[in-house]
Amino acid sequence: MKCVLLAAGYATRLYPLTLNLPKSLLPVAGRTILDRILEKVDAVDAVDEVILVSNSRFAAQFGDFLSARKSRVPASVLDDGTNDNDTRLGAIADLLFAVDKLGLDEDLMVLAGDNLFDFELTDFARFFREKDADCITAHRLEDLAQLRRTGVVELAGDFRVLSFEEKPASPKSTWAVPPFYLYRRETLPLVREYLSAGGNPDAPGNFIPWLAKRRPVFAFTFPGWRWDIGNLESYEEAKRAFEGR
Repeated sequence: MKCVLLAAGYATRLYPLTLNLPKSLLPVAGRTILDRILEKVDAVDAVDEVILVSNSRFAAQFGDFLSARKSRVPASVLDDGTNDNDTRLGAIADLLFAVDKLGLDEDLMVLAGDNLFDFELTDFARFFREKDADCITAHRLEDLAQLRRTGVVELAGDFRVLSFEEKPASPKSTWAVPPFYLYRRETLPLVREYLSAGGNPDAPGNFIPWLAKRRPVFAFTFPGWRWDIGNLESYEEAKRAFEGR
């Protein structure tokens, strides 16, 4: 299994902090966001390689960071060739870029490079093996304003995905979906099919409702929390939450 980290955005809402530094390398309580994510990935025995998809502006910085970091799992940077926010490919298009460029043909763990979380990816990987199907993650979120800013899913009793909406005005449940996914190798060609059919290439969650209409998708529900670092306010919140951790 490979892990694809999507980190090719430009984080304009965090300017000026991210003018010359990728969001994933921002410090949170003494460690970078990326280091905290990779620590979780390192614990998953099935993962044998990490591929970080970056834009051209920040590829060298990511490369320097990964070269200096000691890890069980080898990690490399894949430059998607974009140089500014106006030419960005979008998260799903970046995933397809990685699949095509590297000829990926195995199960994939796909993670956003700007979200912190307090569950273990080892548990997520175990759930994936048990279900033998594509899997997403979900956690309870009661705040309506926050639900309107994330993906929201309806689940059956066996945790199969019944419906999924990205940033809904009227959420149908309180199950929020962070951008962490496990895809079977058989699903990878469907990413191209989705984009070829005109699917939104941006937020990675946009692929889920399309996929769930074609094959079973299950949600690994976790009791903890996640921090989506999208603006200065959420960045400060994450720093407070991880103080001393």
